[in-house]
Amino acid sequence: MPSQQIITQTITMPNGTAVTLETGRLARQADGAVVLKAGATMLLATVVSDKNAREGIDFLPLSVDYQEKFASSGRIPGGFLKREGRLSDHEILISRLVDRALRPLFPDDYHSDTQVNIFLISADPEIPADAFAAFAASAALAVSDIPFNGPISEVRVARVDGAFVVNPTTSQLERADLDMMIGASYDSVVMIEGEMKEVPEEVLLEAIRVGHEAIKAQCLLQKALTQAVGKTEKRTYSHELPDDEDLKKRMYDALYPAMLDIAKNPPEDKNARSEAFKTLFDQFVEAEKAAKEAAGEEVNDTLLNRYYYKIRKDACRNCILDERSRLDRRNLNQIRDIWSEVDYLPSAHGSAVFTRGETQSLTTVTLGTKLDELQIDGATRTGYQRFMLHYNFPSFSTGEVRPNRGPGRREIGHGNLAYRAIKPVLPPDDQNPYTIRIVSDILESNGSSSMATVCAGILALMDAGIPIKAPVAGIAMGLITDESTGKYAILSDILGDEDHLGDMDFKVAGTTEGITAVQMDIKTNGLTHAVLQEALAQAREGRLHILSRMTATIDAPRPDLKPHVPRASKVIIPQDMIGAVIGPGGKIVQEIQKETGATIVIEEKDGMGVVNIFASNQTAMDAARTRVKMIVAEPEIGEVYEGKVKTITPFGAFIEFMPGKDGLLHISEIKWERVESMEGVLEIGEEVTVKLVDIDKKSGKYRLSRKVLLPRPPKY
Repeated sequence: MPSQQIITQTITMPNGTAVTLETGRLARQADGAVVLKAGATMLLATVVSDKNAREGIDFLPLSVDYQEKFASSGRIPGGFLKREGRLSDHEILISRLVDRALRPLFPDDYHSDTQVNIFLISADPEIPADAFAAFAASAALAVSDIPFNGPISEVRVARVDGAFVVNPTTSQLERADLDMMIGASYDSVVMIEGEMKEVPEEVLLEAIRVGHEAIKAQCLLQKALTQAVGKTEKRTYSHELPDDEDLKKRMYDALYPAMLDIAKNPPEDKNARSEAFKTLFDQFVEAEKAAKEAAGEEVNDTLLNRYYYKIRKDACRNCILDERSRLDRRNLNQIRDIWSEVDYLPSAHGSAVFTRGETQSLTTVTLGTKLDELQIDGATRTGYQRFMLHYNFPSFSTGEVRPNRGPGRREIGHGNLAYRAIKPVLPPDDQNPYTIRIVSDILESNGSSSMATVCAGILALMDAGIPIKAPVAGIAMGLITDESTGKYAILSDILGDEDHLGDMDFKVAGTTEGITAVQMDIKTNGLTHAVLQEALAQAREGRLHILSRMTATIDAPRPDLKPHVPRASKVIIPQDMIGAVIGPGGKIVQEIQKETGATIVIEEKDGMGVVNIFASNQTAMDAARTRVKMIVAEPEIGEVYEGKVKTITPFGAFIEFMPGKDGLLHISEIKWERVESMEGVLEIGEEVTVKLVDIDKKSGKYRLSRKVLLPRPPKY
């Protein structure tokens, strides 16, 4: 037993699950380490932060990694290496959720390299671990001396059979029409993300309220753990240069009025706006350097830049709050100009260009076969996924030069948000035989390219002829607040600059009927229910406007697929006939594919066989369907068939009269006249018309006749 004392705290969740926080047993050299237990699910969360900040760093270098160990569910990783590698997309998305909840609660002046690791070390199939990751991470911070204005926690809220459930089981989640992750401190919500099936705004608000109430209890538990461990005192640090009050005042006096004037009368182009602000700053710096040089002193670039960004931010925020005017001269609820086009790429299965202001997405839809499904091989998640959405953000979209690498965490997160927004309106699998891949390439970016991806993705789906339930549009909302005066401004369709200087980034996607996905990050305390309700109402107004512009381009899915899109069809067969269609060693199905040119994928589902047929044209499709149906069709006595001679014996010939079904044409049944020998009568491969005259009840063998179809010679 370790010498350090093991301390535990336990709470019972609203659904009856007991959650225990334990510290002092594992990972004792980390600054903070906690094991969270819920049922058989166990998470080890650790946090380490350097004692000093790197020179020149003026931000928090925080990294959060959530990883699911395959051993936690008794599995060995696939692939050649047979070990955990880079984080999967699922793990990256959970890491982002934790990061977004933790980051706003670190002190603004704390700049030490800080790393949070969360390992799933034991998995309970009915208790999803992702809902507890941030809880465990915050608890690790709570038992450390790292400065943190928490605690925080996250919970999943689902609506199951009309009732809200906090941290539902896996089985309950399958029946949910709302699935949200909510992150919050005791006092305020800091992050939400989730998907839903066209729910109204008031349902979303109630889900947030229910989640926050559960989080409050978890925050109190962490405070009790902190007291028990005795880590109430946090480390001292000094990561920023002390203020130069004289320089700050001179800069404000010299720059603020001019910057406020630019904010009131801004150039419409974002680069021109940035240049106008920067010119004022450069002029001040040039004069300051000249004065310092004359006095034999040096300027402090760090402080100059710090005050410049603060003055610019204050000028822009105050202009919005006092003048109700934005950086591109729009009204608070005004949406930027929108234009869109479909069928832009003639060879794609579906394509669209969606442009809103200075944000543009070129999006494609590709329809594939079942063989194109995404295989998922995770510690707790396995199977196949038939809908994929990939989001790309090349550097030229913002006029920058940057090496082209694989997708980063931001790209994966933005793509996932658009995926969740679109998924609820796709046709169910039993009505859609295709694997669907959407790719959004962002060609210009100045605000909410993820929501542009939603709009472009829906347009491309309709262009491809996919029968979606309803069009979906997305919009990004912002918020500017002033706690001292109580003033606030809700902004529709925010710019990139408004995102940086604002207090909230709130993305809402949905149809005319309701919301399908949300993502919110809040940078300020005390967001009231009334303000959030107003933001949702304003978002709905903007969403409906965007939908009207989209449906002016294409208002419904095309009635048919494009000529070059592979056709798809399903044939449902009895489960015991799967082997007959496949044939020995796959002989039958391979023969059908070779002769018709179709692709055939067979699977077992719900006690039946499902034959998925994909073909480049209708002729090939019909031929493959006919062959499959003939195989599974039951032979009927008295029916006439076109058969083919397979083998010849001294006593007759075996005829394949249906695919995979051979019957004996006895020598006496070939014709009315007596046949002494089979030599020269029939040839292998010869086509012959026969009638099924009997099926042996015991052996199931088929007896055929040819002579009964021939005129009977007269008797003499």
